[in-house]
Amino acid sequence: MRLTPHRGEWIERNTRVDFSYEGKHHSGLAGDSITSALWASGVRVLGRSFKYHRPRGVLSLANHDVNVMLQDGARLNVRADVTALTPGGNWHSVNTFGGVEADRARIVGKLAAFLPVGFYYKAFHSKRWFPRWERMFRTMTGLGTVDFNAPHIRTPKRYGFCDVLVIGAGPSGISAALAAAEEGADVVIVDENARVGGSGGYQLGGDDKRFDTVRELETTVLGHPRIRVMTGTLAAAYYADLWVPLVEATRITKMRAKAVIVASGAFEQPAVFRNNDVPGVMLASAAQRLVYRYAVAPGKRAVVLAANSDGYRAALDMLARGIEVVAVVDLRASHKSEDLERDLRSKGVDVFASSCVVEAVADKSDGRLTGVRVGAFSTQGGVRYSTTTTRLIECDTLLMSVGWAPAANLLYQAGTKMRFDHDVEQFVPDQLPPGVFACGRVNGVYTLDSKLRDGARAGMQAAVHCGLGDGEADGAAQLRLAEWESPSHPWPIVGHTSGKNFVDFDEDLQLKDFENAVQEGFDNIELLKRFSTNGMGPSQGKHSNMNGLRILARLTGKEPQEVGTTTARPFFHPVPMSHLAGRGFNPERRTPLHAQHQLLDAVWMPAGVWQRPEYYAVAGKDRATCIEEESLAVRNGVGIIDVGTLGKIEVRGPQAAEFLERVYVSKYAGLKAGMTRYAVMCDESGVVIDDGVIARLADDHFYFTTTTSGAAAIYRELSRLNTIWQLDCGIVNVTGAFAAVNLAGPLSRAVLGKLVDLDLSSAAFPYLGVRVTGVALGQNRVPARLMRVGFVGEWGYEIHIPAEYGAALWRALLEAGKEHGIRAFGVEAQRLLRLEKGHVIVSQDTDGLTTPRDAGMEWAVKMDKPFFVGKRSLQIIDKLPAKQRLVGFALDAGVRNAGLRECHLVIERGEIAGRVTSVAWSATLQKTIGLAFVRPGQAEPGTRIKFRLSDGRMLPATVVPTPFYDPESERQKDAVTIKTAAPRKETA
Repeated sequence: MRLTPHRGEWIERNTRVDFSYEGKHHSGLAGDSITSALWASGVRVLGRSFKYHRPRGVLSLANHDVNVMLQDGARLNVRADVTALTPGGNWHSVNTFGGVEADRARIVGKLAAFLPVGFYYKAFHSKRWFPRWERMFRTMTGLGTVDFNAPHIRTPKRYGFCDVLVIGAGPSGISAALAAAEEGADVVIVDENARVGGSGGYQLGGDDKRFDTVRELETTVLGHPRIRVMTGTLAAAYYADLWVPLVEATRITKMRAKAVIVASGAFEQPAVFRNNDVPGVMLASAAQRLVYRYAVAPGKRAVVLAANSDGYRAALDMLARGIEVVAVVDLRASHKSEDLERDLRSKGVDVFASSCVVEAVADKSDGRLTGVRVGAFSTQGGVRYSTTTTRLIECDTLLMSVGWAPAANLLYQAGTKMRFDHDVEQFVPDQLPPGVFACGRVNGVYTLDSKLRDGARAGMQAAVHCGLGDGEADGAAQLRLAEWESPSHPWPIVGHTSGKNFVDFDEDLQLKDFENAVQEGFDNIELLKRFSTNGMGPSQGKHSNMNGLRILARLTGKEPQEVGTTTARPFFHPVPMSHLAGRGFNPERRTPLHAQHQLLDAVWMPAGVWQRPEYYAVAGKDRATCIEEESLAVRNGVGIIDVGTLGKIEVRGPQAAEFLERVYVSKYAGLKAGMTRYAVMCDESGVVIDDGVIARLADDHFYFTTTTSGAAAIYRELSRLNTIWQLDCGIVNVTGAFAAVNLAGPLSRAVLGKLVDLDLSSAAFPYLGVRVTGVALGQNRVPARLMRVGFVGEWGYEIHIPAEYGAALWRALLEAGKEHGIRAFGVEAQRLLRLEKGHVIVSQDTDGLTTPRDAGMEWAVKMDKPFFVGKRSLQIIDKLPAKQRLVGFALDAGVRNAGLRECHLVIERGEIAGRVTSVAWSATLQKTIGLAFVRPGQAEPGTRIKFRLSDGRMLPATVVPTPFYDPESERQKDAVTIKTAAPRKETA
């Protein structure tokens, strides 16, 4: 079935590609789609329909041909009409039981009379029978089979920017791109096809001059310095502010443009007649793509059903490529394509006017087309139509060219107001939103010269919208160029008493289904869609919505404008789940010490938008052992952790203290310079939203930290509040400007003493003090802020230093601590250490309803202040009985139960009484400890509580006081007199 070569064909004739389909070996050529390779091999039945399992072949070959959807292992529901053929493919048709040739489910077609439109809404509602029917239909419905062992595919996202985005690289799109680029615009042109040119490469009417015209434009576009061409790329949706997701095979580009030109073309529409779905009946444009792109003959003997000049050109294209055309059947009584008709008649092709295809005749053995019955046609009268006098024309191919539907989904999503134009029998743009332009077939322009001029007009207007060009085009009328005859027939539909005249090929919807739906009251376009499922299949109505609209208009006596169209929602075209489930657009931040952690074999974990070391891997040791050893290193010697992810904010000004007094629940006006204080922030409802440490560096200068995940949100909230309060202070987010490490452990003072000329004694530098000093890093002495804070419960220092010196500080501390056995520790060890001290992690040990009283933080709340955010709510809450309390608990001695997890429930008398917020095995204490919310009556130390595990077992525990470790905080008072914990796992 391969034809002779033609300029512009997409195949490489010297490269053979082997594959299999339905267990049989086939071969094609590089550049083939799966469908074209199969059709070239003589395979005509390429799939089975969704509902009746009827044999199907090529329909559109335009990326919405659901007749041919295949699966190869984990690749399911692949659109074979546009998917490039690759070596070694093992393809099978979806939605079959026993293979496409011998599909056992084809028996459903004989039960069609018992499965009317909407039957699933009305039948099988018996409680007794429905479960049985449900199982059967769940088995039979669906397309591909999901492989749950399929590998995870990561598809990256990227951002793109341009002046003008042109969607569609057909003749009008190419012309628009060139016009905009010549005005100085940065242009991106995208097309879902593998190459540019669109219909200019295959709808030639046997005239190669049309091909040459478009080819010259293609060459100019591909070589233009201001035009970027993205083929194989789908503009999947339109969102606010002129941004469009561009979907490629392996990624999505979030394109932001200053102007968007929609040159998306139109979808050719099928005619409706009996058996219009048999293999061999296809759209004329599909046949033209076959012969010019892939050099594959659609058949040997063709009939063309036409209602426009495109049908005559398709017949001439078939003749030019060596395919016999025996007849053109024209629905119209007259037309303006006399020159094309004369050309066809001179080549021996019969032309039948005012005629239609009443029925396609299929071979009884394999369902392939063997001929068509042709009869007289009239659009007068009702919807049903049949003819008693027909003639049989033998053929193996029927090409349908009766009209088009604009690919206007993106225009609808952009907010374009459309109107129905009877001159072209389609909806056209009536009022476009600012920055959006349309040209070509989607604008109701079909002839080649008119499309080129319409594209140039749209391109110049888009450039002017971007502030380029001389401005003359800005006033140009956005009216479409008039067509000399309609490209679409207003009623390409033939009724038949025996049915099987399909409107929607996805859902096997027949003409009578629409009649029945309207008769039952579903006479609104949206209701009709949902009741009949028209346009709800994989093609999303690209070949059925226009005919469905025509049928509804005639049944209700309305004009198409009155009927309207269904709502166009993103996505315009199916997008692979792997693209949507791949890594999103979320930012990922890394601290200045990232490379240093990698050198220590860090195992990474996300912490908000940051990447942090969960722990540091050691050869031969599992995760739990590494974390345990890291925590013991801090308790017994010295450890170092990167805390640069903490939010870091400065407030300066005469009213800086007043600002903090209003924001946080504690007092800061009396805080001395050189000291720090714990800070809790609440929202207006009194819920805890953040915590940190506030350091006073001078009377009018405060430096404070926030939680890792809350930095950006807290900064925005602080900025919002001061916009309201108008206090005399400035707020600066310096999170990225500073690196920070926490040096902790009994030997931390000895390590830090090697790098600073500062008295580190508790008298000179007390607990909760802050000092600004220089740190020796090689030959340099770098200014740093040192805070004596103890989140992990040991003598320690938080060292904040300009970010560019972070790595040098880390290396210097590791070198200085080498003789003391210094060890880096990760987030998990830090969480365990703080749990031993009973310190709360906001958002882990609290939630969106937790107040300071609930979390045991009421000691930090100073209700005698005149005002702070949330005070009024807390005053009300304090008068109400408490509902929950965060307490410490411990499992019985020696019980090291790995089954207890955060969020496991506390159960009291069969009811939920609380939940676990933190739990871990403490090697230092030799017991399992944790924090949990309980009822107030269970909060007293010594109370026995029970947790329900995932397997339903109940686990007892005892409420105990916190801190679990060093309750008097002796280890943070004077490191000189503290005896370090023994390296053995003994109770502290």
